[in-house]
Amino acid sequence: MSLINEYRSIEDSIRELEARRSALKDDPKLQRELEFETKLKDLLATYTKSLRDVIAILDPHASTSKIPKAMTGKQGHRAPRQVKVYKNPHTGEVVETKGGNHKTLKEWKTEHGNDAVQSWLQV
Repeated sequence: MSLINEYRSIEDSIRELEARRSALKDDPKLQRELEFETKLKDLLATYTKSLRDVIAILDPHASTSKIPKAMTGKQGHRAPRQVKVYKNPHTGEVVETKGGNHKTLKEWKTEHGNDAVQSWLQV
């Protein structure tokens, strides 16, 4: 796309978005929601409470069971993968891997099939 075409496309998008915004400004539902949001923020400020405080008051169980993983501090601590050992009964060759992305394992799967290779897994 040429630069001028991109520019005109962006201008058209801006006009379309401005038309949608002006239509929303006149929507009574939006006005009610904005009024509610303002009153809620004022009420929270009056009592120096946060949304988390209100949720804890209204639903005490929600704060303990629905905490996102990012807030628990355990992100990035995944259990290490188990080493899997495959032994090819045709050649006697052994492959040790923690994942399925091993070159030799992939070759075996294309040659003998996934089910056959999985049966070679050593316990």
